[in-house]
Amino acid sequence: MPENPAPLHLAVALDGAGWHPAAWREPDARPGELFTARYWADLVAEAERGLLDLVTLEDSLSLQSTHPFAPDERTDQVRGRLDAVLVAARIAPLTRHIGLVPTAIVTHTEPFHLSKAVATLDFVSSGRAGLRVKVSGRVDEAAHIGRRAAPELSFEDLDTPAGLEILRDLFGEAEDYVEVVRRLWDSWEDDAEIRDTATGRFVDREKLHYIDFEGRRFSVRGPSITPRPPQGQPLVTALAHRGEPYRLVGRSADLGFVTPYDAADARTVVAEIRRAQADAGRAEQTVHVFGDLVVLLDETPGAAADRLARLDRQAGAALTSDARIFTGTAAELADLLQEWQHAGLTGFRLRPAVLPHDLEQITRHLVPELQRRGAFRTAYGATTLRGHLGLPRPANRYATHATDAADATDATRATDATRTVHA
Repeated sequence: MPENPAPLHLAVALDGAGWHPAAWREPDARPGELFTARYWADLVAEAERGLLDLVTLEDSLSLQSTHPFAPDERTDQVRGRLDAVLVAARIAPLTRHIGLVPTAIVTHTEPFHLSKAVATLDFVSSGRAGLRVKVSGRVDEAAHIGRRAAPELSFEDLDTPAGLEILRDLFGEAEDYVEVVRRLWDSWEDDAEIRDTATGRFVDREKLHYIDFEGRRFSVRGPSITPRPPQGQPLVTALAHRGEPYRLVGRSADLGFVTPYDAADARTVVAEIRRAQADAGRAEQTVHVFGDLVVLLDETPGAAADRLARLDRQAGAALTSDARIFTGTAAELADLLQEWQHAGLTGFRLRPAVLPHDLEQITRHLVPELQRRGAFRTAYGATTLRGHLGLPRPANRYATHATDAADATDATRATDATRTVHA
């Protein structure tokens, strides 16, 4: 156990009026503004005032539901979302430091389109973009897209042979998806843009590369139509609860969000991700592992627990979550975060149960408490999201390879990018 561990990294996960289903009914909630840019800009500005590393923005291809695999008919909870990538792009010019990590469902979206959307976000944020990849096995979401059917699933099915095969397929496809996105970000070398008015040359086509990816689900030729992003590779993140997504994090991501319930569980989860990382030949690379917690914070001991009980009564059921639910004071949460840090977690993604209340408790009480302990930054030192996390700007994988001159002069092929769905 290190005597003086590195300072913690902190993120917040923003979703609707908060992670409690009754959050929208709180006195300081803003349910009438959930679909406005101002609401999201205010939340992210508060997170930036707290010097947080990044915010994640939730998204899905279906309405929120109390059922994990199907829609419900409830009308007493928040339903509906704005597109996370577009919200992040709208907020980016209003912020200066904090990382912006929207969620995208990779099972039903095009890697070519998403790669250029996130690259664009990296440009408009001056190097603060990331991506949270999310898979979908829901029948209703597959029906929205219409390209392929999804089998009926339940929690009980997940550990059956058939369920495990479905999970391996979904997360294996996500690995391919991330590989395509990363190759597309590298398909322009950093100095591909010449912009020489004297010669009339704007781009050096010899520095645009075909990625030529062939996978079971799709094939993509490339190159991208968007130059290499400022970070080279925007941050790739994923939420992981079990072996298949742990493998995705270890093999493909820069940051994984995990959901341990105590320090021993955290230690086990981190070890599993490190094994997957080593198996993929990435043992020397930094892959951050953040613990997720749903948080209700108040300054008075016991007040947060009382507030949770009141919210539960309003919702008609006790709050349940894939992540541990914490109620207490900022000092008590700081104790827990430091304990779990010793288990190998490099940071935490906190899910405010009620917005803006619990977000403000994080930025105005938890952060100062951690700063007093020397466990969190007192100012932003880096200018990019990768910089906040101590990650280098990666070298371009294609920069050292020669490009066939004939191919490089073919303007039609230079913008060709296709995805073929195989039966």
